[in-house]
Amino acid sequence: QVQLLESGGGLAQAGGSLRLSCAASGLAFSTYEMAWYRQAPGKSRDFVAYISASAGATKYADSVKGRVTISRDNAKNTTGLQISNLKPEDTAVYYCAARSDIWGEYDYWGQGTQVTVSS
Repeated sequence: QVQLLESGGGLAQAGGSLRLSCAASGLAFSTYEMAWYRQAPGKSRDFVAYISASAGATKYADSVKGRVTISRDNAKNTTGLQISNLKPEDTAVYYCAARSDIWGEYDYWGQGTQVTVSS
């Protein structure tokens, strides 16, 4: 059974930093592309960042570019998202996702971790 478990969310002040983690199990992690999405209250789930299976490629949403770094450790089956210079608009539930097909939809999603940024 595939499981993606996010952690590291919480309450933070604007201008601060947070590091989110996603632990994967039940899949050949090193062959999966990983991504982070977020969903703010009353809004759709939006793309935040992507990292290829080998970590050779990354992509970021324009809204977070320069403030966010995605990473992965294939030996530990984890992916991380470092967010710096937090803004109130970063408040959302953050989800990690995994896919095996670079052209396909994400196959697996975590339950999410709440990030709340106070001004």
